[in-house]
Amino acid sequence: MAEQVAAEERENSRKVREGLVVSVAMDKTAVVEITDRKRHPRYDKTVRRSKRLYVHDETNDLNVGDRVRVAETRPLSKLKRWRLVEVLERAR
Repeated sequence: MAEQVAAEERENSRKVREGLVVSVAMDKTAVVEITDRKRHPRYDKTVRRSKRLYVHDETNDLNVGDRVRVAETRPLSKLKRWRLVEVLERAR
């Protein structure tokens, strides 16, 4: 019973993000930029914050400008901690 509860908890604990591919220069790796909109606590202005994630792309099929969904995973290299879940929209 305890194993089943632990498996259910583990299933959703990984973060999922959506972002835009900004670089595909490396082999089996893409750089995805995610932008977050957050309200400033004092001034109540909406501030855009961006972060660059290194994503594992096994088949090298991503292109710059693709909109993708990525999920957190175990460390795959020094900086790579995300894997590609799906391509939401291809670049034109």
